[in-house]
Amino acid sequence: MNIANLLAPERTRCGATATSKKRCLELLSELLTGDDADPSTRAVFESLISRERLGSTGLGKGVALPHARAPGIDQATAALLRLDKPVDFDAIDRQPVDLLFALLVPEHSTDEHLRILARLAEMFSDPDLCERLRTCGSETELYETVLAWQDSRSGS
Repeated sequence: MNIANLLAPERTRCGATATSKKRCLELLSELLTGDDADPSTRAVFESLISRERLGSTGLGKGVALPHARAPGIDQATAALLRLDKPVDFDAIDRQPVDLLFALLVPEHSTDEHLRILARLAEMFSDPDLCERLRTCGSETELYETVLAWQDSRSGS
């Protein structure tokens, strides 16, 4: 599973400001939809919020993986957000979150959804990667750091 294929430079934000979980999910919804009208930013936000109500997607160690299924899309897409200051995300370790990788998958993609989430969990369990992401100074650098991690694991 190549995570870099899900992400694009225009769906990354470095040093974003948010003061709540809700605002983080709004920013991620905007990144995931861009200029596309289908699905709408509001629909994506509602999907992410609904998933969060089932239980926090905060993994711990400052990382969250918000994810949802969405009707009207035919392929998985992702967005990466690094906050300037961590926010409470109801993470399992009760630590605030500053790295958020959001995933939106087609409504019918159960197996793919689980495979991608497993790969993301592996990716964000790498403390060196997380530290590199936290020191990135631009969206391009953030995106290229994910690419470099993926390239280093291409045999996995």
